[in-house]
Amino acid sequence: MQRWGDPIDEIRQGDVVWIPPGQKHWHGAAPNSAMAHIAIAEQLDGKTVEWMEKVSDAQYSAPLRGQGASPGDGAQPRPSQRAIGDFAPKLAELTDNVLYGDVWERPEMSKRDRSLVTVAALIALNRPDQLRSHLVRARENGVTREELIETITHLAFYAGWPNAVTAIGVAREVFEKK
Repeated sequence: MQRWGDPIDEIRQGDVVWIPPGQKHWHGAAPNSAMAHIAIAEQLDGKTVEWMEKVSDAQYSAPLRGQGASPGDGAQPRPSQRAIGDFAPKLAELTDNVLYGDVWERPEMSKRDRSLVTVAALIALNRPDQLRSHLVRARENGVTREELIETITHLAFYAGWPNAVTAIGVAREVFEKK
């Protein structure tokens, strides 16, 4: 979603956006994904929407808020930008644009299922630092706490007991924060 003159704001499933009356704006899916939304608009003098000019390709493909933004402009950097962007900007860019901007948005698998696959791989590889954020993401993508605990239990037999015990410790830490 983008308001005229502002950087693009990424909208995720479940987000609520309020646009004030008369605010010129546009919204749509990323180039490689789909989008559905519900709009509630007042009717004034028999009119609910004033359609404006089409958005140019340059406007549509502008970077998201936080990608390439200057530190003082109020934009919020993506998590990978905060974590590694100052040290490895290209890796942060690839993480944002390829992993989360393309792979996670592909329609062939739901985000819920992607989360389960990712969590399982991180448990099997014994990657507790990455597992923390992906347990949070999995919950945001509709995976229940019980399903994640069962996944960890199941993986004890395939990925090894020590990996499962480490993962349970991480899960407890993440779930108790909420």
